Amino acid sequence: MAANHDPDPPDRGAEPAGTVVDALAAGIESGDRAAIGQAITLVESRRREDEPVAHDLLQRLLPLTGTAHRVGLSGVPGVGKSTFIEALGAHLTAAGHRVAVLAVDPSSPKSGGSILGDKTRMPRLAADPQAFIRPSPSGGALGGVARRTRESMLVCEAAGFDVILVETVGTGQSEVAVAGMVDTFVLLLLAGAGDELQGIKKGVLELADVFVVTKADGDNRERAARAAADLTGALRILRGTGATWQPPVLTVSARDGTGVAEVWQSLADHRHTITASGELTKKRRDQQLATLWGLVEERAIERLRADPRLQRLRANLELEVERGNLSPGAAAERLLEAATPLGPD
Repeated sequence: MAANHDPDPPDRGAEPAGTVVDALAAGIESGDRAAIGQAITLVESRRREDEPVAHDLLQRLLPLTGTAHRVGLSGVPGVGKSTFIEALGAHLTAAGHRVAVLAVDPSSPKSGGSILGDKTRMPRLAADPQAFIRPSPSGGALGGVARRTRESMLVCEAAGFDVILVETVGTGQSEVAVAGMVDTFVLLLLAGAGDELQGIKKGVLELADVFVVTKADGDNRERAARAAADLTGALRILRGTGATWQPPVLTVSARDGTGVAEVWQSLADHRHTITASGELTKKRRDQQLATLWGLVEERAIERLRADPRLQRLRANLELEVERGNLSPGAAAERLLEAATPLGPD
């Protein structure tokens, strides 16, 4: 296979949409990297004319999806997410897995493009023929998750990748967002940066399935072990002991590879546990419904903004809200009333 690269989006002006879908679907099934990259570019596109093509492609790919282990990873900037993911990915490909990394980078406010560039931060994994890395700009999406990360996961699954790693920017609502689209959610923590438990909110502790204290090497090894012990004690209090799955707290050094195999074993154990209990099936169904209504809200807003009939009303209402003459709630009601003609009772 060729090395990872970002292909240009397919040219849909020269051939019918059905032909484009056929070609992309065939390429994805065969593991062609150019086709995979083009398909992700297509599903990420904001162009209205691309929507029906993307829908047709995803519908075609659905029978090939659903079997991969979807893992989300989050943590504050500086915790070493990319370094850890590269070490984990290398461990997995060496064991025979095919790994796709969907790395969501912060977006530039000027160009909208990714800032960090994960392929340059994961050079070893980027060159691995059994791995595929796709950095995507968050585009200002809530939680630092790209607006089409879920669809991108489906494309990668259809291409035969059996482990999907989703890395977020690790700010704001990223933990909630990524936990709502994966099977196993991993929270990375950094010891030696002050009180390790002080800044961890109870809500995050309730979301994570596996906790990993990073950079457990050199002078930081003992601090990492203490932080892991403290967090283990806190979890016993906050989450009790009656649940089917008790989140482990592990230490890892991506630099020397210590603990990476143990982290993967915990991820595999978690998926086995929730599969056996039926929780995975329920989780996937709930995620599908959440995706449905999230897309409904997103597209309703996009169409509302694009409706030419409402442009003048929108401008007037926005001006009144800016001047403080009208509350945002009242303006929203007027806009929705104008956009939704009353039908029969």
